[in-house]
Amino acid sequence: MGKRLPAVLAALVAAAGLATAPPAVAMQDEPAVDAAGLHFDLDRADIPFLQHRMATGQLTPTRLTSAYLARIRVLDPKVNAVLALNPAALAQAAASDVRHRTGRTRGPLDGIPVLVKDNVDTQDQQTTAGSRALRSRPAKDATLITRLRDAGAVILGKANLSEWANFRAAKPTSGWSGVGGQTNNPYVLDHNPCGSSAGSAAGVAASLAQVAIGSETDGSIVCPAGMTATVGHKPSLGLVSRTGVVPISAEQDTAGPIARNVVDTALTLSALQGRDPSDPATLRYPSTQPTDYAKLLRPGVLRGARIGLWRLPVLGPDTDAVVSKTKASLERAGATVVEVTLPYQDRLSALEFPALLTEFHRDIDAYLATRPTGPRNLADLVAYNRADPLERTCFAGQELFEQALAAPGPQDPTYLKNRAELQDLSRRSLDETLAKYDLDAIASPTNPPAWKTDCKVGDNDVIPSSTPAAVAGYPAVTVPAGSVGPLPVGISFMGGQWTDGKMLALAADYTRVAPVRVPPRYLPRLPG
Repeated sequence: MGKRLPAVLAALVAAAGLATAPPAVAMQDEPAVDAAGLHFDLDRADIPFLQHRMATGQLTPTRLTSAYLARIRVLDPKVNAVLALNPAALAQAAASDVRHRTGRTRGPLDGIPVLVKDNVDTQDQQTTAGSRALRSRPAKDATLITRLRDAGAVILGKANLSEWANFRAAKPTSGWSGVGGQTNNPYVLDHNPCGSSAGSAAGVAASLAQVAIGSETDGSIVCPAGMTATVGHKPSLGLVSRTGVVPISAEQDTAGPIARNVVDTALTLSALQGRDPSDPATLRYPSTQPTDYAKLLRPGVLRGARIGLWRLPVLGPDTDAVVSKTKASLERAGATVVEVTLPYQDRLSALEFPALLTEFHRDIDAYLATRPTGPRNLADLVAYNRADPLERTCFAGQELFEQALAAPGPQDPTYLKNRAELQDLSRRSLDETLAKYDLDAIASPTNPPAWKTDCKVGDNDVIPSSTPAAVAGYPAVTVPAGSVGPLPVGISFMGGQWTDGKMLALAADYTRVAPVRVPPRYLPRLPG
């Protein structure tokens, strides 16, 4: 006999609108992959729905994990999002089966399969950052992995990424790594998924996992989520521990969740967040921060809200047409939309890259010193890449590595002055705009439609919308806004520091009034 659904979980199910099972739907161009005997549509199923079925005896974590493994076997040869499966995934699912049978579940993530970007340390699997130089196991799990395990999540495997989180070559190709090869956009396979959390976003879009973990320095969660019609949350700096995440910059790096819906993103963030003595940024985490973000996702949050719309016409007329539809949807939901332009962007653009060079050299050397084996510093990485021809098959150069080696040190007065100015101007760009127009959030297009992947020319990415929140350490949540042909475009909601819950709530209400996401069709190329 099925168990009674706990009151808290029942409330989440009702809020998510999935109290009844989403039927199995045959997607065009998608093979039949329901090898585990599921009779609902994984693409539409959210965590509250899955936990409802587990609580009532209609589903087990092992069957769910087996279904995702079956999808990976069939679909991932097209998408190439999964760099390595976790051999212990089914054993973790079986342990969750026992907890569900005996009423000892650990929360909403118990038994939920999660993909993890392969720059996050996992003691039981290699953590490579996509580089052949780093093919070894770290000394211990990243703090966020410990939190996922404590929450009962099934670590399904490691997701491919842009090698070194896109901080190696002057003209990189997003989604390519020496270890994993090229990740493809599941909407149009010869187009790019953006980077660097390419495998995390593409894997979730293709329903190869329920949730994935990405990381961002500037755009690396929100851009791939936008280009794959998924939900990506770049948290406030210090909300999620970075201990055990391969770094670029301690001043900007953060990890965060990617999912197909906002409720799964919110539930995953709730498990990830919290102070970590080994990450000083988390010590600023306020005691008033919510611990259950899913409770904030109430219909009608947009009614009466004031949203600033930063159009960014540089992304092109097709993207701007999607933005106009977004504006209409926000107004239909009862929001007041004020068109704005964020100040100081040219100065931020000029200062950010030189600062990151200094910070990368400092932080990658410190990280490599924690690894039991392998390169010990950035100079070792440069030497390795020069000696390994496979590392030069798509990222032909390593100009950023070489520039970082020659960059001023972290005590250099010019560097310190520029980083202080970066923090000041990035925060003012958002804080002053929010205050001037009395705004609850600023919305902007996350991305243009994906470009065609081409290693010879690299990325075609003029995407300035992520920079203010990334440099300021403020939250950004992207959700699907529409598409240009079959290629998705996202809309990002940005707010002040520690307003992650508010951004998730506004984004969730937007997806309620504008449910534009459609599953990928795995088109080999653009029609016509």
